[in-house]
Amino acid sequence: MRYDVVIFDNDGVLVDSEPISNRLLAAYLTELGHPTTFEESVRDFMGSAMHRIHDLVEERSGQRLPVDFDAVFHARVFAAFERELEAVDGAEAVLKELAAAGVPYCVASSGSHERIRVGHRKTGLDGCFREGTVFSAEDVGRGKPAPDLFLHAAARMGVAPERCVVVEDSALGVRAAVAAGMDAYGFTAMTPASKLTGAKGFFSRMTELPATLGL
Repeated sequence: MRYDVVIFDNDGVLVDSEPISNRLLAAYLTELGHPTTFEESVRDFMGSAMHRIHDLVEERSGQRLPVDFDAVFHARVFAAFERELEAVDGAEAVLKELAAAGVPYCVASSGSHERIRVGHRKTGLDGCFREGTVFSAEDVGRGKPAPDLFLHAAARMGVAPERCVVVEDSALGVRAAVAAGMDAYGFTAMTPASKLTGAKGFFSRMTELPATLGL
């Protein structure tokens, strides 16, 4: 099937941020009295918007996270991004290949607009996205696994949901894409295919994406 637009997740798909952010999230939650390992952070929070972290912690512990949790966490993450963040291997080449082939694409991320901007600037991907093609869970209020973000991205790109394909590396993201009525392809560099239930296909290297999608 020839899709009219490719919707990319950002963290873990375009920028290799998941190891950094989950390491810091696990450490910060543990510091606040909610012991969390890196593996637990990946399992429970990978692909989540910030509000889901607050909701799960309160549900499990009966305690609210501090009011400045988001600000402190993001400050730590952005500082680490400046030191360590790199683009996912092959991501820039794939984006340029899609652009050269005239295939529209955008990014729809659970992360904030600031987080997306910081990551793209640090990795040099900022030049790959024109204005109006970067979407955040901030735009819709409810993050993945709700379909709202992907539906918003499709509407802004002027494409029917069933004509979109989503590139995701998290179970929450795949669930959101399926709920939006879109095909999803799972990037398995960090998450095994068995965890990405509902994906139409899988690939382990970003350079495999165009062929995987039949582009």
